[in-house]
Amino acid sequence: MKKFLSIVLTLAILACCAVFATSCSESSSEVNVYCWGDYFAEGSDGYRDTIAEFEEETGITVNLTTYETNEQLYEILSASNSAYDVIFPSDYMVEKLIDEDLVQKLDYSKIPNSENILPRFKKMACDPDREYTVPYLWNVTGFVYNKTMVNGSPDSWKALWDSSLKGKILQFDNSRDAYAIAMQLCGIDPSDFTKSDVDKATKKLEQQKPLLKKFVMDQVFNEMEKNQSAIAPYYAGDIYNMTTNNEDLVGVLPKEGANLFVDLMCIPKASENVDNAHKFIDFMTRADVSAANSEYDTYASPVEGAKELIEDKALTKSQLVYPPDEYLDKCYTFRNVDDETYNYLREKFLELKS
Repeated sequence: MKKFLSIVLTLAILACCAVFATSCSESSSEVNVYCWGDYFAEGSDGYRDTIAEFEEETGITVNLTTYETNEQLYEILSASNSAYDVIFPSDYMVEKLIDEDLVQKLDYSKIPNSENILPRFKKMACDPDREYTVPYLWNVTGFVYNKTMVNGSPDSWKALWDSSLKGKILQFDNSRDAYAIAMQLCGIDPSDFTKSDVDKATKKLEQQKPLLKKFVMDQVFNEMEKNQSAIAPYYAGDIYNMTTNNEDLVGVLPKEGANLFVDLMCIPKASENVDNAHKFIDFMTRADVSAANSEYDTYASPVEGAKELIEDKALTKSQLVYPPDEYLDKCYTFRNVDDETYNYLREKFLELKS
């Protein structure tokens, strides 16, 4: 997954926090962006360089710092005085940031391109009154299998519990995503759950554990593309990339539905360059710019007209990147759950893996 970086970058992030806390001052010529790694078209392999274009058009310098998880983003924002101006939390984390007063309301008059957000994404459950967010990219989860190792054409999350594939199955090394799959198979809504629901899903995952090769995140690319494993869940846009790199791989949108996730742009309360932050968000919401970032990341754009501007038509025709509306209607979005329940889920996941 493009969002996951090396340990070296993680340490660099932590080192940078102290710098931002002490050295960022009011400036009319910079914007400090805290985002997922490798998340903007960067000018390589024929792609546009959207950050360079923004800097050239506005004269504003973009200072990029990256994080690996929503939880890391939260820890930095809640535990330091870091003066970031634009952040990219996922939907459930947005709720938490709003509840804890860590992000500020946007001035949408300064983000005119936000009016072009597609209706499905205009009023998210995490921001129902559309006060704090503008969607950046979205996608769903799915699974990928190697047709030379798997019999038939599986179309259900149940395939990840296929005992004939023992030792060749991968699972998310991410508590929320792994538990979501188990919850679906247990008839539980993964968007909002209780500790009792966690217990039921834990039993389902315990049944799967003896069949697993290992829990993975970005290691999934090597495992699947180099024919080292038979089947794995992951983010569908990334699965699309795997299938283009190995013709024996097949990507699947499970018939039960999946997690529809959206990364959104917000301005933290501690921002020192609020006007520049609005300009950055507006620029990234422009149809042609959103199209370039969508094509580069192979995640879908929420902006009206952006899909039609993408040059790679194989990508826009792929249901892994742009699932049809009828499939999205079966999907769910994660909601923020109370700290006690969420911590319980994470504890049970750690116990499961040990």
